[in-house]
Amino acid sequence: MSEGSVTVRTRRFVTNPLLGRKQFMVDVYHPGRATVPKKDLREKLCQMYRVAVPDTVQMFGFKTDFGGDKTMGFGLIYDSIEVMKKFEPKHRRKGLPGYKAIIRSSRKQRKERKNRVKKVRGTAKAKVGAAGKKKR
Repeated sequence: MSEGSVTVRTRRFVTNPLLGRKQFMVDVYHPGRATVPKKDLREKLCQMYRVAVPDTVQMFGFKTDFGGDKTMGFGLIYDSIEVMKKFEPKHRRKGLPGYKAIIRSSRKQRKERKNRVKKVRGTAKAKVGAAGKKKR
């Protein structure tokens, strides 16, 4: 943390046993420097709450006040990675290690394949549908 000191405070701390997590608001005070990276904030929160696995800490929705110096956001600390994978939405799981994205063809290719299949009958549909797919 190079130029200025960074202070991290949490408020509205709630333990949510149904979702297996702790949820809270995060206030980051960073006078004289730009917004603090989430990676650094994750490390600080792991030290504050003695979290063994840093990947279970999620942060999102950060907004910097006009003029800088203060940023507010939302944080979650899950009990385990399995619970996090169960409840966390896909768009927030993307940056985590071990996340495998689904590789799909483009929307136009899928629509063209659908329309080709509509033109044939019976077992030929499988042949027409498989013709457009690439083997990996």
